[in-house]
Amino acid sequence: MLKIVINPNPLLREIAEEVDLKAVGTKDFNKFLDSMMETMLAKDGVGLAAPQVNESIRVIVVNTKSGPLAMINPEIVKKSVSKDWDEEGCLSVPHTFGQVKRYRTIVCQFVGRDGQKKKIEAKGFFARIIQHEIDHLDGILYYDRINKDNPFQAIEGAVEIS
Repeated sequence: MLKIVINPNPLLREIAEEVDLKAVGTKDFNKFLDSMMETMLAKDGVGLAAPQVNESIRVIVVNTKSGPLAMINPEIVKKSVSKDWDEEGCLSVPHTFGQVKRYRTIVCQFVGRDGQKKKIEAKGFFARIIQHEIDHLDGILYYDRINKDNPFQAIEGAVEIS
């Protein structure tokens, strides 16, 4: 299992580097993807970005109904006009939650762990997860996008973020 990077680690504010596609499918890269998935599941996460495990590369994993999905060099190529507010939290910002406005539907293109280009349409909570994780690749944390009128709905042990 990989160690989760906790805010205010400066790595969380960096823009991650694109993955060299020559690495995709190699033993070491596949082991890294498997470790990310294992870590996400062990921490009861629904998504995880490589910068959260100390790797500044453009890789996310998301939990789907079919199991964990690795997305390499993901890019949102289409967004719905409509957005929704909902509560978000983050493994790298433990014990805090906030209301974040996200697109209801997105289309995301990425490279799968098999090295093939893929495109998926994501709606609702699944779209929210992908947007949250891609934000990590761009050095954005969820609380940068919170509802300023109702910034945090903290739980016991929460820490204030300045």
